[in-house]
Amino acid sequence: MNRRRAIITPILIVIVLIVVGSLGGGIAWFKNMVAGKIHESLAGLATAPQTVSTTEATAEEWQPQLQTVGTLRAVNGTDISPQVAGVISAIHFESGADVTKGTLLLELQAADDIAKLQSLQATAALARITYNRDLQQLKAQAVSQQTVDTDAQNLKSAEAQVVQQQATVDYKMIRAPFDGHLGIRMVDLGQYLSPGTPVVTLQALDPIFVDFYLPEQALAQIKVGQTLTISVDTFPGGTFAGKIAAINSRVDAATRNVQVRAQVDNPDHKLLPGMFATVEINTGAPQRLVTLPLTSIAFNPYGNTVYIVEDKGTGPNGQPQKIARQTFVTTGATRGDQVAVVSGVKEGQVVVTAGQNKLHNGSPITVNNTVQPTADARPTPTDE
Repeated sequence: MNRRRAIITPILIVIVLIVVGSLGGGIAWFKNMVAGKIHESLAGLATAPQTVSTTEATAEEWQPQLQTVGTLRAVNGTDISPQVAGVISAIHFESGADVTKGTLLLELQAADDIAKLQSLQATAALARITYNRDLQQLKAQAVSQQTVDTDAQNLKSAEAQVVQQQATVDYKMIRAPFDGHLGIRMVDLGQYLSPGTPVVTLQALDPIFVDFYLPEQALAQIKVGQTLTISVDTFPGGTFAGKIAAINSRVDAATRNVQVRAQVDNPDHKLLPGMFATVEINTGAPQRLVTLPLTSIAFNPYGNTVYIVEDKGTGPNGQPQKIARQTFVTTGATRGDQVAVVSGVKEGQVVVTAGQNKLHNGSPITVNNTVQPTADARPTPTDE
């Protein structure tokens, strides 16, 4: 019995070892198989073509420009207001009318002032008569020189009082100080006005000024008489021509900007003071530059890059093979949705415009240009 057990025990141990070894080998084989499948899957993903949109780099003539924003203001503009207090007795204008210099706009009640003026005029007339009579009598030695001097002084004083009272009466007659276009009336008949109360705005609209600021570095590129164009949001797509009228004599020490004023013709009175304007000043000769949509450029702290499409011939399946090659570029001015590329891309090269976030250097790609990003140098906002 003991001998039989001694024979069976080693056999069981061998069987157990064989089973354990088989299980360990199976587990190892399974792990290796799973790892291989994962590796194959990752390799397949890494080499799968990525769908992108592309465009061909084109060269265009770009006129070098200085662009800024400004504010329109009238050559002459003011809010008409009285210099003296009074009650409105007559209104002689309509809102929105064009008037010439000296046109009577408003009258304040001035009956008492006119009566006082007439009294002073009578006093001055009497003083003149007295002076002339005494002057004749002085020749006959009937009065003294002192009497004539006193008469002359009285005449001058009386005439001065007449001039002063005439000015007071004139202040009650409010007139247009220059040719211009009236705004909306802000007062009513019979209303009491204090000095300085606005009556109506008067603006000279043709020509009109546009004030704007440029950095001090731009001073070398501008001069008085230089042509420019402005555009306003009120008239999309329209431009108005003008010329630089004045350049400020100092640079703002806080901003390092200089104020510039341009004069723009405005015969139709489309431009109004206070409007926001975009100003473009042409500088230098036109330049031929390679341009791309802004979406094709990846702007990074270490440098701006684009993906250029390279043709690698035909693949095993007979389909064309294309890869994306990353390259650094130097960008220049931007206009709307376009950017000028100074170096890094040549005219005619095909560049990726959408889908760059899926790419790395050398990625295979598939081109789908059914949807293209905008590349308008003068985009117009829409409600869509």
